[in-house]
Amino acid sequence: MTENGKENIITGFCNEVLENSHIDQSLYEKYHVKRGLRRSDGTGVIAGITKICNVHGYVVNEGEIEPIPGELIYRGYSINDLVGNVEAEDRYGYEEIVFLLLFGHLPTQTELDGFTSYLASLRDLPNDFVEDMILKAPSKNIMNKLARSVLSLYSYDENCENKGLEFEIQIAASLIAKLPVIMNAAFQVKKRCFHNQSMIMHPIRYEENTAQCILSLLRPDRQYTKEEAQMLDCLLMLQAEHGGGNNSTFTCRVLTSSGTDPYSAYSSAICSLKGPRHGGANLKVIHMLDCFKENVKNWSDEGEVADFMRKIIRKEANDNSGLIYGMGHAVYTISDPRAVILKKKAFELAAGKEIEAEFKLLDTIERLTPEIFRQEKGSTKTMCANVDMYSGLVYRMLGIPEDLFTPLFAIARMAGWSAHRIEEKLTGNRIIRPAYKAIAKPRQYVKIAER
Repeated sequence: MTENGKENIITGFCNEVLENSHIDQSLYEKYHVKRGLRRSDGTGVIAGITKICNVHGYVVNEGEIEPIPGELIYRGYSINDLVGNVEAEDRYGYEEIVFLLLFGHLPTQTELDGFTSYLASLRDLPNDFVEDMILKAPSKNIMNKLARSVLSLYSYDENCENKGLEFEIQIAASLIAKLPVIMNAAFQVKKRCFHNQSMIMHPIRYEENTAQCILSLLRPDRQYTKEEAQMLDCLLMLQAEHGGGNNSTFTCRVLTSSGTDPYSAYSSAICSLKGPRHGGANLKVIHMLDCFKENVKNWSDEGEVADFMRKIIRKEANDNSGLIYGMGHAVYTISDPRAVILKKKAFELAAGKEIEAEFKLLDTIERLTPEIFRQEKGSTKTMCANVDMYSGLVYRMLGIPEDLFTPLFAIARMAGWSAHRIEEKLTGNRIIRPAYKAIAKPRQYVKIAER
């Protein structure tokens, strides 16, 4: 069959799929379907109970939603307190967050030191893993390679079907430790295979924590400042967890509820996070920012910035989606605490540098978006910047390639996924299986010769 013949067949199949997959949008309201597991007012359907995290952005007062400043709470502790105290003590905090999420309490210094060393001891990949699983099958997208690599580690584990809690904790710690190494190897292989650049594979430094390890492996000279490592550490803390209802965590819990192995559950979470409506959003913000830089001559002229924003909202510019990426959140209304913390720290790091102008441009976009949406769409919804508004630019400031923006999110979120998987195994006790309303009408079978 010719290529044109194949294309014609696929085109015909696509037309049939479009015709037979159409669903009248009014039926969702008729049958009271909670699309996206969300009610019509935007609040989420309660699908479970957790002690791990609370994401709080509004209160319901006599049936009406009232916006409040956003709160992110890990195991009862405010993210503001967790990050603020780490910063005040001039130390690193991601390993402390991992410990807290997994074990439910803040570690003593002795416990933290031991746990940090334990994670570092687990960073090594199995013998020949890089050659067999990464080098021989390079991927254009690092997220796909992360997911495949996690799934492949099942084959290297003699206890892969062990159902015990001890095994679950060991696998969680192992993957939290190994993901930075897998990410770097996948990136180096991509550079060589798709961009004709040199691969640089550094040996692991076991004295480095997670943030330091990431920068050390990525940079050819392995050099980084304490300020840079602490900035990345802060990002890891902020992205470590975000409740059981976010798409990737819920995906992890859904697979866990089926009784599958941890490698399969975590791999699925990575695949979910890849999507631009989830973890891939920070890259969308960066591309949008570059579009502003190319089309707005005077970045400090709010009128000119606003005019271009209107073009974007009218689907006349950027990717024609009509979206201002980095603005709005499913739960947060007045503010996203992660964005507030990150914005403050990022501006401090950028002050006096060339990239400061880009931060100020993002700040202008953030301030103008709610009013312009009201003017263009008649929207009265309270809208704030989310963490993606500034995370991508922080990565860029740290010299981290765009290919790694979302993989770094996955590295951070492994902590939350692990905590939720373990909680689901211990307390769920029922496969997650929501209902779908079937609307297809009964049809009489027709023999193939009579069709």
